[in-house]
Amino acid sequence: MESNKGLLCKIRDLQQEIRTFEHEFETQFGICMNEGMAICSIEQAGSLTSGELVRLLGLTNSNTSKILKSIEQKGLVKRLIGKSDKRQMNFILTEAGKETIRKILSGELQLPEGLDKIIRNNP
Repeated sequence: MESNKGLLCKIRDLQQEIRTFEHEFETQFGICMNEGMAICSIEQAGSLTSGELVRLLGLTNSNTSKILKSIEQKGLVKRLIGKSDKRQMNFILTEAGKETIRKILSGELQLPEGLDKIIRNNP
């Protein structure tokens, strides 16, 4: 069994790899990771409410609201009034949002080596 010190150091190393990836991601695509995960989630579902996005991303209502506001201001998503419940707002990708997802999924972004090994399960 691995010592807690070894485990803690591995978590530290993982966080450093994620920070490196986040920086590269934001530099290349002009959005932060949470914004990227939000538009990816909306793309997969076709349309999501803020509450559905809260559950998918595991963020607070406040953080999700800030992310939605940001990606809406960047022109990546737009709001649609719910068909059955006019109080409900649904979010869908705009053409710019779809293009951003296409760029992200094109594989141009390289994972840092340590993170790549973890994701691909290659120790």
